[in-house]
Amino acid sequence: MATILPYRPPTSGTSLSSSTGLDRKASLSSFPSSRTPSSTSLRNGSAHKAITGRARRNDSDSSTRTPPTPSSHSNPINAAALRSPRKVKPQYPADSPERHVEYILVASFDIDRGPTMEHQYPGAISGDENMLAELMLPDQAHVRNQDWTIFFLHKDTADEEEAAEAKRLRKERIERKKKRNEDAARGIVEDGTLEEESENEEEQEDEDEEEEEEEIEGGEGPPLIYVLNLVNTKQDTTAKRGAVVKAMAICTRHSFLHIYKPLLLLALEEYFKSPYPETLALLYDAVNAMDLSLMPRLSTLERHILQASDTKDLFVEKFEQMIQQRIAQESPSDTATSPDSPSKKTSDLTRAIHRYGIPRDTHEYETRVVYNGIPIPIKIPTAVSPETVGDFSVVKLIQIFSGPHATSPQPFAMHPHLTTSGSYTHPILVLVNAILTQKRIIFLGHNRPSGEVAEAVLAACALVSGGVLRGFTRHAFPYTDLTKIDDLLKVPGFIAGVTNPAFANHPEWWDLLCDIPTGRMKISNRIEQAPLTEGFVYFQQQNPTFAPNSSGIGGGPSLVNGSLDPTGDQAFIDDVLRSIASRHGESVIRSKWRDYIIKFTRIAAAFEEAVFGASALYIGASEADAGAYGVSGHGYVWPDDISRGRELGANVWRIEGWRLTRSYYSFIQDLAALWGRLPIRKLDLGHQLDRLRQLRLSHEESGKLFLAMRDAIGSYDEVCQLLTATPENHAGLFYLSLGLFHPDASVRKGTVELLERIREHEAGRHFYAQLGRFAKCAFLRIRKEGETRGKRETDADTVDTRPRTAGRRS
Repeated sequence: MATILPYRPPTSGTSLSSSTGLDRKASLSSFPSSRTPSSTSLRNGSAHKAITGRARRNDSDSSTRTPPTPSSHSNPINAAALRSPRKVKPQYPADSPERHVEYILVASFDIDRGPTMEHQYPGAISGDENMLAELMLPDQAHVRNQDWTIFFLHKDTADEEEAAEAKRLRKERIERKKKRNEDAARGIVEDGTLEEESENEEEQEDEDEEEEEEEIEGGEGPPLIYVLNLVNTKQDTTAKRGAVVKAMAICTRHSFLHIYKPLLLLALEEYFKSPYPETLALLYDAVNAMDLSLMPRLSTLERHILQASDTKDLFVEKFEQMIQQRIAQESPSDTATSPDSPSKKTSDLTRAIHRYGIPRDTHEYETRVVYNGIPIPIKIPTAVSPETVGDFSVVKLIQIFSGPHATSPQPFAMHPHLTTSGSYTHPILVLVNAILTQKRIIFLGHNRPSGEVAEAVLAACALVSGGVLRGFTRHAFPYTDLTKIDDLLKVPGFIAGVTNPAFANHPEWWDLLCDIPTGRMKISNRIEQAPLTEGFVYFQQQNPTFAPNSSGIGGGPSLVNGSLDPTGDQAFIDDVLRSIASRHGESVIRSKWRDYIIKFTRIAAAFEEAVFGASALYIGASEADAGAYGVSGHGYVWPDDISRGRELGANVWRIEGWRLTRSYYSFIQDLAALWGRLPIRKLDLGHQLDRLRQLRLSHEESGKLFLAMRDAIGSYDEVCQLLTATPENHAGLFYLSLGLFHPDASVRKGTVELLERIREHEAGRHFYAQLGRFAKCAFLRIRKEGETRGKRETDADTVDTRPRTAGRRS
């Protein structure tokens, strides 16, 4: 049982209007607009409805369906059920009215007037043009030949009424469909009318489903406008200061705005030669002509699988299917009137694949933009995590602040929310704790390019998000300056990048200062102290042995047993640093942090259940505990009660600090939206797999677990949900393959059936391929034994039947 707690963050919030025309100017600001409480509370109030209202059409009764019996899975595998039930659609259709780039801006520095806006194409952005020009020309830009910076623009709330109207229309379509089905069941509506209406609304319902997929990732308002800005300084003896400083910016809704860097380099160089709007029009037309119509749209589960895997050809079938659909669209009459032979169809598909191209790595979609006659290759990420903006390096951020701490550690001022491992808590963990508990954070890069500061801000947001939490980038300012300090201080929990050293002299402006040149962090002496919450008091009363002290350090058996790392954070950061030293790569480090954030949210859910009896972070606990498939349980798994109490006690302050933030309430809404689309709800896959990984189960317990997995997983989406719980960095299918060596023959057979379904799945086949040869040999041996046994039984039945039949005839 879970309740959605009301929360009213002071941020803008609507869904993006379907109208993208330029007939109305958008009002933009680099700061989130203030909101009335009513509109935000409506979103939070409707979050609980998403638990049951977002189920897919083909699985609307999944929460009440009867779990399949073991005998129902003994039939031959249904390969069709393991193919995606949905038609593959492009992420960015060719006929979509949305543009890749909405605006192109040019600003220059005038010795008399300061930063000025020269051109805005295709139209002017209403709002403070002087503010935009100042952001485009950062401090000390004239001392560098080139500098990059990123900033965000928040659209105003003028489109809220249109978004509400679109939502109302979607709700009416759902009601009409439900009534039509009921009338058809009573024979009121004629079949012809029903079929015609169904055809007319089928496409619109598919679009609604896509919008629901987008809402799972959620947002506190309309999508941000991301601005990628390039500043160039050209030496010119005829100019007053001996140089000309100009900046060009691209404004887009795409968070992968770094793909436009080579285009900006060429376009700004061209603008210096020809400073006219026609130069901007050439760039605008080129980027918006970029064809992404063959880039498949993945479901939420598919995106999670792709992001957690390094396999180059994962989901390559979807790219091939997009090409097949394009062939069918280009020549529909030929395929209908004169069907080709299979060999000719294969050859046509081969030629089409060669013409359109299958990506060498499905994590990126390869296309090109022809600008000024120059074809520029572009690689676009197929699956983008929430809070991931631009191109940055998490590894670089960790190295910047880990080096000085390793060579000459300095103690932090103690704060329960931040220094969870004592005064010598690792700086990166202090930063993570500060973002989780919504502290004001400044990244200072004195005498550094503003692009370097912006990258640090974006990397910090992605690090703490882990692709799971959100609400950080909306209140992040990759670059800002002193002129905007008044507006900045109005934003709670901001993450800002600056280059002016004056910020370091005002500790009342920030809670944590991250000095990039020195690699040091400093907790402000003006930081607000952590409040004493009900959760902390209740936990202290229920678990006095494990309750932390006022500094946030857990006590009890953790100190008695000599454990100086009750949270496990130090062991985790040591593992991350070893991976970096071993050059494991950016994706590996991000996967580790994703696991860390997921673990934190699961521990927070266990804390709420222990203290309050229920958690809003775990929806469907009662269903998972009902034991529908013969096993029960949910949530994080500890080896024993002492480990559980120690880790909960060590995280009390951090959890209580997070429970008061935007990201906490946004995470509850995301869980509610995702729950409505999960195919398996009566079995907590993560919990059961953790039992396999961490506990010593008896043969009977493990056998029930393997058979429950076999009974619960059969369709395409169900296998996808399983694969999200068995990522490569958690040994993939290794722990499931242990069922092949179970002493019970029925369990071994059930494990073979489950692995067969996974092997037939277009993503699962890659996970099966990564199993060790020992497990594969066992799988093939057990399957062959089953086939041989079945053949013998069939032959025996035939032999027993024939004599009796012959005797009756004689």
